[in-house]
Amino acid sequence: MSSTSAESTEQTVRIERVEWGDDRAAALRAAMDDEIGPRYAELQAALTADQQELRASAFVLDPATLAGVYLAIDSDGTPLGHAALRRLETENGVEWELKRLVTIAAARGRGVGTLLIDAVERDAVANGASRLVLQTGIKQPEAIALYKKLGYEPIAEYGPYVGKVPEGLYFARALG
Repeated sequence: MSSTSAESTEQTVRIERVEWGDDRAAALRAAMDDEIGPRYAELQAALTADQQELRASAFVLDPATLAGVYLAIDSDGTPLGHAALRRLETENGVEWELKRLVTIAAARGRGVGTLLIDAVERDAVANGASRLVLQTGIKQPEAIALYKKLGYEPIAEYGPYVGKVPEGLYFARALG
């Protein structure tokens, strides 16, 4: 496990590399799903069963494709956020993708998301990536604002999302 730290407004937050199956990581992903899922309920309900299945297939993640999973941990041991780096085979060759970025509501505004993205970007560069791509949704303005603030620019849909995620937005940032 590796870890880095940064001073927040009140406490130190450390970034810890963990396994995908880590209970804290799984709990943060579940919390993200619970928060974000209802935002898309109306859109999901409007899709046919076939469209719903196709959309769901875009989000299947094989943990074997992950190059790193990161948790942001508060000084008291509380997990504050999660992010992962995925190696993805696409129509353009190998892409490195930021996956499952989440910051718990109580920690937003403390720079946790930025710390996690920094960790993912460093790992992507160490793996030879020249850019990092990501997928988010139209009903996640907090995430969209963060990505734009950090220099991510809109791109066309890619890889597993092509033609499957009508609410998807796609971004990339050059690394190095």
